[in-house]
Amino acid sequence: MTSRVVSIVMEIFHLRYFVAVAENLSFSRAARQLHMATSPLSQRIRDLERELGMTLFERDSHNVELTEAGRHLLPTAKDVVHRFDDIPWRMRQAVGSSTPTVFIGVAPGLHSRVRDRLIRLERRCAQDFRIKRWPANTDELVRSVSRGELAMALVHLPVHASSLGVLEVTREPLGAVLPRAEFGDHTSVCLDELTDYSYVVPAPATAPIYFEQLEKRLDNAGIKKKIHLSTGDYSAVSELVANGSAFAISMLDPESGMHKYRTEEQIVLPFEDFSPALATGLIWRLDRVAEGCELHEPVNRAQEELPDR
Repeated sequence: MTSRVVSIVMEIFHLRYFVAVAENLSFSRAARQLHMATSPLSQRIRDLERELGMTLFERDSHNVELTEAGRHLLPTAKDVVHRFDDIPWRMRQAVGSSTPTVFIGVAPGLHSRVRDRLIRLERRCAQDFRIKRWPANTDELVRSVSRGELAMALVHLPVHASSLGVLEVTREPLGAVLPRAEFGDHTSVCLDELTDYSYVVPAPATAPIYFEQLEKRLDNAGIKKKIHLSTGDYSAVSELVANGSAFAISMLDPESGMHKYRTEEQIVLPFEDFSPALATGLIWRLDRVAEGCELHEPVNRAQEELPDR
């Protein structure tokens, strides 16, 4: 008697990868969100399509679109992934203390006024549930909220995920971080003054997606020289700018938490011909905040307390 081994190709990670591509409609953006290379992601999607016997995406060198089969699969795949991701959280709730703990993710470089409001939120909610912070970069926080590991998060926008609710809480103008020795007599700067300077590109793990748009804008303005950082240490940017002939882009407001990385050798100036601004938003998973759901009250209170008035 012989036995036949049947290989099941479709696993939870195939559905997770499918949902990421479907929500981003971009293999490269989904790969970044999943912290993996584009090539293996494409291969896993092909494996899933082969297992189902259906094409899920129409794709060419410029566009990615869901097929009819992909559109039918998406709500089921999201439901399965969400239920799977909720298992650890539901177990903690079932065997934990009588006072629930709500984890809120916090991206780096939050403005001090947002941090002050977060403290007020923690105090306001103290009798009903404990709020604990979880620091990480935006990509990691989006993934953690999507998986149900965090109740909500304060992240840098934009965020591409149809399963998440997004509320902008503040918008900060950005300026040029420049060597004081060369720009100390300036009150502002134009892009054409920086064409001979090197733009210090933040490390991919630390830079919000918005900085990809900024880099394209600088390139179109003729700023071609780049210094790509491999470290997430923000003080490294300060050191490179202090050397001269290099600049970076960061928060303009001196009350921003990012100004603790500045030195006397630098100056932060507004742009004359360019108005970049970085938005910070509160995100949460939509299916967990409906009336009667466990996160309805915590997220509602955060929506009331955290935004600019």
